[in-house]
Amino acid sequence: MNGLKTTMLLAALTALFMALGFTLGGPRGAAIALLFAGGMNLFTFWNADKIVLKMHNAVEVSEQSHPDFYNLVARLAQRGGLPMPRVYLIEQAAPNAFATGRNPENAAVAATKGLLAMLSRDEIEGVMAHELAHVKNRDTLIMTMVATIAGAVSMLANFGLFFRDDNRNPWAAMLAVLVAPFAAMIVQMAISRTREFGADRGGAEISGKPLALASALARISNQAQRIPNPVVERNPAAAQLYIVPSGVRALFSTHPDTGDRIAALEAIAREQGAAPVAPRRGSALDPLGRG
Repeated sequence: MNGLKTTMLLAALTALFMALGFTLGGPRGAAIALLFAGGMNLFTFWNADKIVLKMHNAVEVSEQSHPDFYNLVARLAQRGGLPMPRVYLIEQAAPNAFATGRNPENAAVAATKGLLAMLSRDEIEGVMAHELAHVKNRDTLIMTMVATIAGAVSMLANFGLFFRDDNRNPWAAMLAVLVAPFAAMIVQMAISRTREFGADRGGAEISGKPLALASALARISNQAQRIPNPVVERNPAAAQLYIVPSGVRALFSTHPDTGDRIAALEAIAREQGAAPVAPRRGSALDPLGRG
């Protein structure tokens, strides 16, 4: 079912891309848009993880260099029945994390040094379990590919403002230029918000600590808008990769409201019979890898 939804979503975005191409350039424009969309899908399928990790200047770590962090991810992957992903650390003060890769066998998870320094061990477990749930649900590929195609729709629309065919209906071209990027954004937001709730539940099941994840979401959210994120400043589309987006207005966020996510996790905790109290602070991992 997840694969079918992914196929349908990509088909819808590709059709949108073709429709915009047709409006701006007729049948030839639609054909060019189709070829471009197909090429983007193929390139992103094989290179999504490399693109995202390079964008963040992420550095791969090992059990020798960062034993605490690496072994924490390894234990969670084992609990979730997942292959061991590659583990990365990002030199950034903003607390955040993300997962990427085309499938569980080629996945990578990354966290910022700010996250490891700020959160407790239980909270870090909750965050990384959430990211592994994205891997298990095969969300990472589709989220990256949708972001790529949605960005391309906006790029084509901007291109059309200056190079549209004046022999065609200028009002139709203008409508496509204005509407298509918002349509792509709405589809992207809808799929991302649905999958974030699924990853929260999956992370709670993998870690067994839904309240720790809820506490981590609250603490990350408090800092995400305050601490500058240079990657998002350069490329706003990167914000949708994080467990809590940073530098994005609520109207354009690809994630559900953090309060709603916390409420859902508290409900999961009640289902599991967990005590309704926040996890204690302390015992954060050393981001420098000293054990």
